[in-house]
Amino acid sequence: MEWSEFHRNKWKQATTFAWKNFTNPLVRRMFSFVTVLGKAALPKEKLQELSELVQDMKTTYSTAKICKYDSTQRRLPNGDYDYYADFDAEDNEIGCVPTLSLEPEVTQIMARSRDPEELRYVWRAWREAAGKPLRHKYIRFVQLANEAARLNGFEDAGAYWRSDYETDDLHKELQELWDVLRPLYEHLHAYVRKKLREKYGEKVVPRSGPIPAHLLGNMWAQTWTHTQDLTIPYPGRTSVDVTASLLRQGYMPLHMFRLAEEFFTSLGLDPMPLGFWQKSLIVKPTDREVVCHASAWDFCNGIDYRIKQCTRVTTEDLITIHHEMGHIQYDIQYRNQPFIFRDGANPGFHEAVGDVLALSASTPHHLQSIGLLENVDDSYETDINFLFTMALDKIAFLPFGYLVDLWRWEVFSGKTGELSLNRRWWELRLSLQGVSPPLPRDEDDFDPGAKFHIPANVPYIRYFISFIVQFQFHAELCKAAGHVGPLHHCDIYRSHKAGTLLRNVLSLGKSRPWTEALLILTSGKTSKLDVKPILEYFAPLIAWLKSQNRGEFVGWRVSEAIVQPVRTSNASVITGVILAIVAVVFFVVVIVAVVRKIRGTGKALHAVTQGS
Repeated sequence: MEWSEFHRNKWKQATTFAWKNFTNPLVRRMFSFVTVLGKAALPKEKLQELSELVQDMKTTYSTAKICKYDSTQRRLPNGDYDYYADFDAEDNEIGCVPTLSLEPEVTQIMARSRDPEELRYVWRAWREAAGKPLRHKYIRFVQLANEAARLNGFEDAGAYWRSDYETDDLHKELQELWDVLRPLYEHLHAYVRKKLREKYGEKVVPRSGPIPAHLLGNMWAQTWTHTQDLTIPYPGRTSVDVTASLLRQGYMPLHMFRLAEEFFTSLGLDPMPLGFWQKSLIVKPTDREVVCHASAWDFCNGIDYRIKQCTRVTTEDLITIHHEMGHIQYDIQYRNQPFIFRDGANPGFHEAVGDVLALSASTPHHLQSIGLLENVDDSYETDINFLFTMALDKIAFLPFGYLVDLWRWEVFSGKTGELSLNRRWWELRLSLQGVSPPLPRDEDDFDPGAKFHIPANVPYIRYFISFIVQFQFHAELCKAAGHVGPLHHCDIYRSHKAGTLLRNVLSLGKSRPWTEALLILTSGKTSKLDVKPILEYFAPLIAWLKSQNRGEFVGWRVSEAIVQPVRTSNASVITGVILAIVAVVFFVVVIVAVVRKIRGTGKALHAVTQGS
C-alpha cells in the first residue's frame, strides 16, 4: 500500500510533463513506465481489497494439506476408490487428519508412486484442498484486476500483462511458435503414452486418446521427468539423473547452491554477496508454514539478494537452484541501471537466464567433470537418453506453459465466463496438451487454482517464452565459447567469452526493448523469437521418436479419453435453471407490455377516429 501511494504521487508528477515530446529516448522510456500505474490506479479501498485477496489466496494455497491415502477403506462395489465419499464431511468421524503438504510429501508421492489408485486420490485431494476453495475469490479478483487495467487504459488485465512484451500481436506470434513446435511435442506424447500403456494397461492409458494427467509424475503434468524409469529409451546406459550420486556423496542443500554459484563465477560473472548466504531460505523451516514455491528476491539496494527454496537433494532441485540463481545474477548485472530499468528485458528473459546455464550444467560430460557421473560414453544411446531426459522437461512443458495464460486472458476478457471456468481449463489442456483428468470434473471444482501462479497472480506466458529464448541464448553463447559439434553437446563452463556476451545483455536490464537485447545477443542477426535452435538441439531425438512411433497414433482423440473431463455440476444446473426461469419471466413481461401497448394504441386510434 505504501509503494502504491508512492507510485501514485510520482505518476501525478510525471503526467504534468509533455514527455512524449522529449528527445532523449531513455528519459522518454522511463516516463512511459512511470505513467502506467498498474493496480495503484484503484481507489484505496479496492486496492486494499485486491492486495488482501491475493494474499488470502496464496495463504490458502500454501497452507493446504491432504489426508494420507488409505487403500483399505471406502470402496465402491466394483472395487474402485470412492473419491466422492472420501471428501464428505463424514471423513472427520473416520479420523482423517490432513497432514501432507505439497512440499515435500505430495510432490514425492506424485513422482514416485506407481499405484494409479493412490495417484488418482492424491491428484484429486490436492485440488479439493488448494483449488476448490479459491473459486469465488478468484472471480472477485478478476473483477478488481480488470478494473485496475481499465483505469490504466487497457481493455482488460490480460492486455495489461501482454504490454510487458512491447509487441503488437503477441497472441499471433505465440500461436505461430507453438504451431512449429507442436509436431515435436506430439511425437514425445505418443512415445510416452505407449510406454505408460505398457506399464498400466489399456484400461488406464488409452491407445490413441489423451494421457491421464495423474500418471506423468507431476501434480500438473507440466513436466514428465519422473516417468524416466518407465520411459527411458536405453535402460542401463548413462542417465543424467544424479540424485543417487548427490546423496551418496553427502551433498546438502548448501553444497548444491555453492556448486551452482561456481558455474556462474567460472564464466567471469559475479559471486553471490555475503548477505545472500546469511539471509536466503534454502531449507524448509520446521517452526512455521512457508510458501515452498522457489523464488528469487532483489531488495533493490544493490547488496541484498536472496533465494527462498525448500531444497531437496535431487537432480530436479539442483536445476531449480541454477534457475533461481540466474534471476539473482540478472538482478546483480543491472544493479547500476536507474531503478525504473532494473528488470528483465521482458519477463521471459528473466526466466531464461538460469536455465541457459543449466543446459550446459546438465550435459553428461559436465556432470562427469564435477564428479557427479562416472564412465560417460559418447555412444548414440547415451545421446538419445540425454536428449529424451531433457525433452521430458523442456518439450513436455511447452503446451502447459502456453495454455495457462491463454486461459487467464480469456477469463479476463470475458470470453470464458464464470460458469465455464473449469470446463474451458480442461478444453485447453485436452486440445493443446493431450492430457485428461483421471476422474470427472465440474464447475464446482476450480482446478486452475491448484497451480501456484493462479492464486499468486503471477503471469505464466513468460515460461513458454523463456523455454524458447534460452535455446537462442544457448546457441549464441556456444558460438562465443568456440563450441564445435552438435548443439546438445555444448558446455560453456569456464568460457569468459560466453560470460562477457551474457553480461552485455543482462546489464541492459529494461533500458532497451527486448528485441534490441536479442539483436546484441545474436550479433545483429535477429530481433525475433526463433524456434530453430530448439529444433536443432533436439534434431537427433526427433528422428529417433519418429522411428519409435511407427504404427503408433501420433496425436490424440479427445473422444477416447478414459474419463470424459467435465460434467455438469449441481450448482451449474441450478444456476442454469434460475437463468432460464428469469429469461422466461422477462420474455413474458415484455410480451404482456407489448400487447398492452398495442391495445392502448388501438383504443386511442378508435377514439380519434370516432371524434373525427
